[in-house]
Amino acid sequence: MSLIPFPLARPFLFGLDPEHAHDLTLAVLAAIQRTPLVALIEQARVRDPVTIAGLTFPNRIGLAAGLDKNGRCIDAFGAMGFGFVEVGTVTPLAQPGNPKPRIFRLPQAGALINRLGFNNDGLAAFVANVRQARFRARGGILGLNIGKNAATPIERAADDYLLGLAGVYAHADYVTVNISSPNTKNLRTLQSDDALDALLAALGARRAELAEQHGRRVPMFLKIAPDLDAAQVEAIAAIVSRHRVDGLIATNTTLARDGVAGLAHAEESGGLSGAPLAARSNVVIAGLRAALGRGFPIIGVGGVMSGADARAKREAGADLVQIYTGFIYKGPALVTESARALAGA
Repeated sequence: MSLIPFPLARPFLFGLDPEHAHDLTLAVLAAIQRTPLVALIEQARVRDPVTIAGLTFPNRIGLAAGLDKNGRCIDAFGAMGFGFVEVGTVTPLAQPGNPKPRIFRLPQAGALINRLGFNNDGLAAFVANVRQARFRARGGILGLNIGKNAATPIERAADDYLLGLAGVYAHADYVTVNISSPNTKNLRTLQSDDALDALLAALGARRAELAEQHGRRVPMFLKIAPDLDAAQVEAIAAIVSRHRVDGLIATNTTLARDGVAGLAHAEESGGLSGAPLAARSNVVIAGLRAALGRGFPIIGVGGVMSGADARAKREAGADLVQIYTGFIYKGPALVTESARALAGA
């Protein structure tokens, strides 16, 4: 159990601007993670090993990408009991993201809205941070999430993803291709049939070259949006099967505002995450599972605020579950609660 109870820290953090609280937290975690002070946040990892996509995960609960975009705090999050940690999204070149303010809390709904826009320090800095982490050596599974720069025309998006794949390949247990953020202009058009087919063909060919070069085949996952209808979900399922993508992450944030109408900040542009996303995410997961069958790896994410929510993801068809907004609201105890809820499931 961590020595600093999150319920004591939360009022202070929630008294700050959301992005300032986020940056301050990451700075502290980065400073203590490889020192004896890590005991302040450390939790025992629930042991519930499961093999998915050829990887043995210590338990079924992971940190979703977006919280640690630059991979600065991998060991700190690993110390909190996550079975796997996904960091990024990283783009080939550093970029500032969208103008501030760009993160908004909706505490009455257990939700956040963000329009960060892949703000990150670029691929070189990201890889340098990842190489320092000890999480993988200590049995954790590390996912590295790649995207495209805002300045890259959508017609050239594949160029950025190919650079990202090559840059992170040697340092990842799995690579996630993020085509579903609502905060990079036109990015979600890559989910359309022809665009996705072309992108995955290019990435598949490059991965084959990298597998030969490095002597191992790194699983590649695709992260998709919740704002898809049943036909779009079925089309994506067919395309990923054709291109031997190893798994899907469902889902990213939503543009819908179900469950938050009338609340302060509800009309801010950006992606909504947290409790209001849970049902929408579960519908997409269930649709994917129906289309892909029992053996295809699916990571469920969106609205996990409790162990019961994690179980609902499993019941919808997810093999593994990630948390982000729930972690911000509930703290590290949610990791243990959720991992225990899924132990043996």
